[in-house]
Amino acid sequence: MAEQDQERTEAPTPRRLEEARQEGNVARSNDLTAACVLLAAILLLYAFGARMLRGMRTTLLRTLEQDAASHPARADDIGSLLSVSGQVMLKSAGPIVLGLFVVAMAVTIAQVGFLLTAKPLQPNFSRLSPIRGIRNLVDVRAAVRLVMSIAKVVIIAAVASIVIAHDLPGVVHLARMDTGPIYAAATGLVFALALKLALILVLLAVFEYAFQRMQRQRDLRMTKQDVKEEMKRMEGDPLIRQRRARVARQLTMQRVGHTVPGADVVVTNPTHYAVALKYDAETMKAPRVVAKGADFLAQRIRQIAIAHGVPIVERRELAQGIYRTVEVGQEVPPQYYGAVAEILAYVYRLSGRQSA
Repeated sequence: MAEQDQERTEAPTPRRLEEARQEGNVARSNDLTAACVLLAAILLLYAFGARMLRGMRTTLLRTLEQDAASHPARADDIGSLLSVSGQVMLKSAGPIVLGLFVVAMAVTIAQVGFLLTAKPLQPNFSRLSPIRGIRNLVDVRAAVRLVMSIAKVVIIAAVASIVIAHDLPGVVHLARMDTGPIYAAATGLVFALALKLALILVLLAVFEYAFQRMQRQRDLRMTKQDVKEEMKRMEGDPLIRQRRARVARQLTMQRVGHTVPGADVVVTNPTHYAVALKYDAETMKAPRVVAKGADFLAQRIRQIAIAHGVPIVERRELAQGIYRTVEVGQEVPPQYYGAVAEILAYVYRLSGRQSA
């Protein structure tokens, strides 16, 4: 295992990460979701709990009074009473439950994104291996989970003790208060304690989630050979790449065979680059590159130009500059106007054409 970790020195590629994700291998903390839901529940209950209880009490009493006024109580009214109570509770607590569901979904999506896969549900008999079970007992992740569980208990107990000790004078003072103020004060104390504990749980869960992400990146590391094979799969088989390159060259040759015969001049450097230019004063603002090539393609352009009587002019810097900066179908930029105009004027004098 240690030897494999030493060999796996390369960070996982995007393809490797996506494949692991589709297999259900994602960094996710159920404790983070639970802690966020708990925190949201505390905040929602503190904000809307009293209103919810008052609404439930008022609605339930009104319903019972209406039923009592319409007919005397009977033994079989218990089912109806339970039904009414359930409806009232659902109507009052429904928004809070819906809010908690939204929080749970949002936290889960924030961790793993939108992911639907049945891969983790498929049977995997390797999980039943005794050797793997023994290995998991000494696994780093298992040790971290154990430490986190112990830390949660210790920290929660410590925070609860500190909060209770801090608020102990207020708790003692509650015994001398009336019922109404006691309820309000006790609610505030319980809320403060629950809020602090929930925040601690969220922080611990965030730490656990960060560790899971780091551990996942470590587990998905690749060897140099894995990266090379990955690049081969992404780029395709070398024979297929050669075939594609050959087809691309053939298509380029066909285009060159159609465009070079109509060019006014071919500018070369003289062997490595060749650029075919054409200018029509009525349809073009400046001379246009109709074909260009390097090495073998440059030689092919010169051959076609000779076969069709297109003049060839050697201008080393001009040919290199146009080849590197101007694409086929584009007009030459202003910095080349003077040199190109000089060449076209020379070609036009040879052919007896009038320069524009």
